[in-house]
Amino acid sequence: VQLVESGGGLVQPGDSLRLSCAASGFTFGTYDMRWFRQAPGKERELVAVITGGATTTYADSVKGRFSISRDNGKNTVYLQMNSLKPEDTAVYYCNARHPLLWRQLNYWGQGTQVTVSS
Repeated sequence: VQLVESGGGLVQPGDSLRLSCAASGFTFGTYDMRWFRQAPGKERELVAVITGGATTTYADSVKGRFSISRDNGKNTVYLQMNSLKPEDTAVYYCNARHPLLWRQLNYWGQGTQVTVSS
């Protein structure tokens, strides 16, 4: 199983970024895909979820600014981040979790750094 994030970087406040997470080694379309983030000195925070049926949920802090989507043909999940703020600065992690066997089938990527600074 592999989850490989990409698309992070240094941007200014108000800019946009799109993160990608390419998955392999499991039946992508059946898994819930989630983006988490962790800022220095803070706990890991759930940012967005998209289920196998494409239902989405978001943390209050990113509602209206971030959008999660998935392409099951490409085994990839995306996080479109608009109107970025300095408080969005964090390492962003991709997570794949089976909706039923979530204790046994729960995978993480290595993370990608997003820095929002002027």
